[in-house]
Amino acid sequence: MKTPTRPYAQRARAQAAEATGRRIVEAFLARLLAQWFDEITLDRVAADAGVTVQTVVRRFGGKEALLATAVDTLAVRILAQRGAPPGDLERLVDNLLGDYEQTGDAVIRLLALEPRHPVLKPFLDRGRTQHRQWAARAFADRLDQLPAASRQRALDQLVIITDVYTWKLLRRDMARSLNATAATLKEFLQGALLRFSQPKHQSKTNTV
Repeated sequence: MKTPTRPYAQRARAQAAEATGRRIVEAFLARLLAQWFDEITLDRVAADAGVTVQTVVRRFGGKEALLATAVDTLAVRILAQRGAPPGDLERLVDNLLGDYEQTGDAVIRLLALEPRHPVLKPFLDRGRTQHRQWAARAFADRLDQLPAASRQRALDQLVIITDVYTWKLLRRDMARSLNATAATLKEFLQGALLRFSQPKHQSKTNTV
């Protein structure tokens, strides 16, 4: 009796195709983290992944679709890197900076290109939304104590303090060390959180 080989062959082909797709995405991500988006070509991505351009196009349809898949992959990694118990200021800041040290320069380049390449806006808007959601979770213990009228403004401040542009100012423009940057962010956050820690009946934040 012959052993059926077709299902095995189909699984092997599917696994090989999945592995090829991962190599292409990783090759694109490596380029995205190292150079400007508008300088990345499918030829270079294909060469990095060890496949033909036709394979990249057949698999992803083009650079925009490849960007979408790469952003999905990167978003998962960013959330994993930033993970820390809510309220644990030391770990929250250290993990956030761990993310920015890997992705910050690439994000800054994409933000600089946003006005010239509208295709980038949906992905950057998604990043903005995810960053705000991260801040809301990370500092939920303090934010939940605030009246609704001041909670949004408090969250706005936390988002700004932890924004990639703040990292850029300290690490790139001012050339501060990683330890100094972490200390500054923690001081900013401690000051903000101290203001937010007032009991609800004492909060008189101007909502105008």
